This record gives sequence, C-alpha cells and structure tokens, in this order.
Amino acid sequence: MTRFPGRPLVLACALALGLQACGGGEVPSEAAAPSAPEVQAQSLAQDAAPDILAQLQAVPGLTVVQERPAPAPGIRFFVLSYEQPADHLHPNGTRFQQRMTLLFRSAEAPTVLASTGYGISTFPYQTEPTYLVQGNQLLVEHRFFTPSIPQPANWRLLSIEQAAADHHRIVQALKPLFPGKWISTGGSKGGMTSLYHRAFFPRDVDATVAYVAPNSYGTQDPRYVKFLGKLGTPECRENIRVFQREVLERRAEVEPLFQAAGAAYGRTYDFLGVDKALEFTILEFAFAFWQYGDASLCDLLPPKGGPAQGLVDLMDDVVGLTYMSDSDLDYYAPYDFQAATQLGSYASAEEHLRGVQRYPRGYDPRALVPFDMKPYPFNPFAMPLVEGWVKAFGERILLVYGENDPWSTGAFSVSARNDSYRFFEPGGNHSARITGLPEADQAVALERLRTWAGLPAEDTASMGLRARSVKAAELPVTTGVVDRRRGPPRD
Repeated sequence: MTRFPGRPLVLACALALGLQACGGGEVPSEAAAPSAPEVQAQSLAQDAAPDILAQLQAVPGLTVVQERPAPAPGIRFFVLSYEQPADHLHPNGTRFQQRMTLLFRSAEAPTVLASTGYGISTFPYQTEPTYLVQGNQLLVEHRFFTPSIPQPANWRLLSIEQAAADHHRIVQALKPLFPGKWISTGGSKGGMTSLYHRAFFPRDVDATVAYVAPNSYGTQDPRYVKFLGKLGTPECRENIRVFQREVLERRAEVEPLFQAAGAAYGRTYDFLGVDKALEFTILEFAFAFWQYGDASLCDLLPPKGGPAQGLVDLMDDVVGLTYMSDSDLDYYAPYDFQAATQLGSYASAEEHLRGVQRYPRGYDPRALVPFDMKPYPFNPFAMPLVEGWVKAFGERILLVYGENDPWSTGAFSVSARNDSYRFFEPGGNHSARITGLPEADQAVALERLRTWAGLPAEDTASMGLRARSVKAAELPVTTGVVDRRRGPPRD
C-alpha cells in the first residue's frame, strides 16, 4: 500500500514526540518569518482588494469553471477545479482535476474548508460552521469520486495520506487570497477526512469541527454490534430481529418485489445478484434504523405474517432499495475501497439469522467493490495511529456525535488540555449538530468556534442568535453528512 516516506512513521513519531517534532521541514514553524504567500496576503490586505474572480483566475493550477448567480445577498458562488498530482510522491506524473465550490463573502471573513468525503453537489449550500461564523466556504470533492478521478485510475493512490496531501496543496494555493482564520469541517466520512488532514498537516488550518466521525477497528468491527444491542427497548430490538428473519424466510415472495421496486428506481442488481443484494440490505437494516431514525420507528415494524409488499416498503423507508444496486455500488466504490483498506467498518449481528442466511459474514466492504480486491490488503495500523494522534496531540478540535447514532461506537477521544472538545446530542442520530446540543454544551462550542475563527467577543451573541434561527438561514445549512439511502449527490 502506498505510503509517504517517513509518514507511518510520522504519526508513529507523533505518538511519542508530537507531530510538530516529526518531519518538520514540511510544515513551517508558527514562529518562523512570514512566507512568500503570507507576505502576498498582507500586501493584498493593505491595497485595494481586486475582484475575487480575477484573484481566483490568477492562482496557478486553478480553473474557474463557472460563476453562478448569487445564491443569497452578499454571497458569490463559484464552481472550481484544481490540478492535482495523482501521486503526491511523484508530482510530475499523472495529474487530475479536483472539483471544488466556493461560497465567497469577503476576503476578511474566516474560511471554512469543507469535505463530504465523497462527491459534491454543485448546488450552493453552507455547512453549519460556515453559517455560524458567516465565513467563506471551500467545498472539496474527495479524490476518486467522479469527476475528480485520475485517468487511468491507480487505486493504490486512494489513501488517507494522498487525500490529506490534496487538501494541503489546496490550502497552500488559496490561503493568500483568504488571510483570515481557517476552519476545516465535515460530517461522517467528511469529518474523518478533515481529521486525517489535520493529523498529517496539523498547521494547515486553525481548527476543525468534525461531525459524527467514527474510528473503526477492522472491516467488521464487533463494537458496533454491542452498541446496537443496547439501543431502544428489548421489545423493539426483538421486533427488528423478527423483521429481519422474516424477510429472509420469505425470500421467494420478497425477492421479486424487491427487484421490481429497484427497477422502478431505474436500478439493477447484476453485480451482487438480487439474492445477495436483498440479504445485505436486510443486514444493513438494524444499523440504518438507528443511524437516521429513532425510537418512533419501532411502531412501524409490522406484525409477522403481513403482506410481503409491506416488508419491502419498510426496507425502502429505512435502508433504501437502491443501496445495493449496481449504480450506487459503482458510485460509492471509492468509499468501500477505503473502508476495506484503511478506514474499517462495522460488523452486523447475524446469530438470529442462522438457517435463513446464505452469505454469513459476507457483508463486508471488500464484497461491495466492483473489482478484485485481492491485491489490496487491509492496513491495521492506519486508524490506530490517527486515533492516537487525535487524542494526544489534536489541538482545537470540536467533535459532535449523536447519542444513539451507531457510528458513535467509534467516537474519537480528544483532550481538553489541547483546547479540544467532544459533545453528544442527547437522543441524536447521524444528523447531530451543534445547534442540537444542550444549552451549556452549545454555549461552549459556539464560544470556542468564535475564538478559533478569530471573531471579536461581541460576536458570541450573534452566533447564538444564528444557532437559534438556523432554519431561517438564507442558504440551506447542513453538517455535510452524505445520506447514502438517497443515492449519490446530484448536480
């Protein structure tokens, strides 16, 4: 598996000495003399600021694909692409265009570096930190998601190290245009991506707000089964198990309806086959039930022996019948590849399905990638090294989780001595956000976010007001979580 020289390891070194003491030649000291980009930024601030479009067009390697109509008063919106090396260890080799969008308020505003960890939509929206600090927002598409994919695609170059280097080059290129504070953010895999970037390049941004970002051990982490075994009432958990078993017991009735419903969405199941796609969908059911739902879904579980169409409809409502379809697996292959090689994933409870299951322990990210995974083994060291760095050395990090979100099983730990914090939204799921936290926790989060963004103390009250009126924002506000039940993001 491709790694950066010394980076394994750089993080291993970081566990003993702090990353600032390892490979220091790559990251300038905070006390060092201003770099050329910093001098350029100071000069721009002193002179009459040129138009942002002209500034963007002058950045080497950056293409302004389009400026779209203003999505809200005082905001300009650009679709961009930035030329990246497919392999940052060999920058003179294959290159590709990485897609981005920019919400621009002013050069003096804080800048939010956002990631979904997947592809991006080119429709304008703002992440919660962007809205709260009224900042600029640079949203970056993750490498290997179409169209941000090298040609030919060398999948060994899809790694957390290479993706972190993508973000590093983007920050270096655009910081002269935005000399204020920088905050990175993302939800779920986007939050993970932001944390990996910080681990490899801790001084690129001033702070990080990561939502519902898990850290998993292996491709079938058993901790998730234990976590799910405690959610809801015993009756609800049993009814979920009964529902899952009944679907597989009644395959002959359910499969034709499952396939027909998928076809109605324009989906096929040729890669897995309908039988395996159905089984994997029902294994996902318990996880998805709590990831985006809550205890109210327990009342929707049908009594045993009901119409087969009711079983299919509930699977569609909770998981989504396109989840295991060919087009969705093809789109999400980069995520499943990363889960199978570095990120890890969750195990599913299967004991209650003995006798009706045909692919025991087959639901694994390696089985979802539509090409041969034998040349790509799982690296068991990547996540523990990142986890150790975040806990021991991660400065100015704010983590937000949902109390009932299964992904909270793998919640990162942080240290208050590093000015880092972790909060759980009571009863929250994978949609947890700062504005859903209890008042005391929200006050701490807003105050630290204001400080990290370099805003004056009097802005705390206005941030609180925005938090209370988030639904009235001039642009949609999101944590950046990609809901896979609804398929790929659409332009």
